[in-house]
Amino acid sequence: MDHNTAAAPVETNGTAKAGFADIRGATILQVLPALVTGGVERGTVDIADAIVAAGGRAIVASAGGQMVTELNRAHAEHVTLPLNSKNPVVMFKNIARLAELIQREKVDIVHARSRAPAWSALSAAKAAGAAFVTTYHGTYGQSNALKRWYNSVMVKGERVIAISDFIAGHIRQIYGVATGRIRVIPRGVDLARFDARAVSQERMINLALKWRLPDGMPVIMLPGRLTRWKGQSVFIEAIEKLGRTDIQCLLVGSDQGREGYTGELKQEIKRRNLGSIVHIVDDCNDMPAAYMLTDVVISASTDPEAFGRVIVEAQALGRPVVATDHGGARETVIENVTGWLTPPGDAQALADAIAKALSLSATQRIELSARAIEHVRVNYSKELMSLRTLEVYAELLRERAAVG
Repeated sequence: MDHNTAAAPVETNGTAKAGFADIRGATILQVLPALVTGGVERGTVDIADAIVAAGGRAIVASAGGQMVTELNRAHAEHVTLPLNSKNPVVMFKNIARLAELIQREKVDIVHARSRAPAWSALSAAKAAGAAFVTTYHGTYGQSNALKRWYNSVMVKGERVIAISDFIAGHIRQIYGVATGRIRVIPRGVDLARFDARAVSQERMINLALKWRLPDGMPVIMLPGRLTRWKGQSVFIEAIEKLGRTDIQCLLVGSDQGREGYTGELKQEIKRRNLGSIVHIVDDCNDMPAAYMLTDVVISASTDPEAFGRVIVEAQALGRPVVATDHGGARETVIENVTGWLTPPGDAQALADAIAKALSLSATQRIELSARAIEHVRVNYSKELMSLRTLEVYAELLRERAAVG
């Protein structure tokens, strides 16, 4: 892995040298559709917190959502605008709204995190004379020229933050973005929250009771929203091939209204006679406890994950992981060291890897756990993500100051 593209000096313990990213007095505006729960939203709040802690001013513009409260707790400011709309008329009007906000609040840098608001923010930043940064969060759809054009706004930043080496390669290949404009900054995990020592037995017991998990049975979990490309059906087939009845398997995630797909999964579980073993549970609001209840954490995505947050969170808690051998997982999982990688869509290989994880001795589990925790601590902490992002801001501020 080479995350040094971020140009951030780091110590071997994964923390950056103090004082390298001077953004004191700068005003930074992040724009995204809404502040609902998700990886993009979590990163936005984390960076806003870091901006304020570094002596800058953090503003976030979005359509709002439950995470506005967390943003306010970080002493950042929220401006409500209809940035969640893909209506061309609304997007056009958002240009003027954002330009007025940038000028009024003397914004130095605009950081766009999603395509629809990015189109408005790009024009607004140019009109108001602010620097423009983007974070490229996923591969997005590339099925036709119109979609590629729509996605291209995410590479129009003076700096383009890629959340993995995989994404950096993707945007170089698709859009020919110069390496010098790209900064690879993986998503960061809150190591205070995803710390085994911080998860009480009471939280784990409460969750086990809620999910009606029998005592003494190994638990295998695939976390992630219920959508086809996350590979739930591959997982169900792998469990059938595993051929064990002394396990409990959980599909943890919301279907976000995809009731038809949820129905398909239930039918597949029934058809394979796995109703007593495989269970679909709704979204979980205590994922650290869920991971700690689990013996093996799975990512079976059939399309490449841009990063793969759940696999990193699971490793932070010392859980054995099995992920699909493509995308960001190739960076976040060290084969046979912190977990295992299996070919996309290969249910037999997934079953074999799960069997390996379940067969670990107590000593082997302890050793793997220590390696996984250290791997995440060194490479994927929230602090490291924040400091590397602030350095991108500081770099732009220095360039702007140099040209007067």
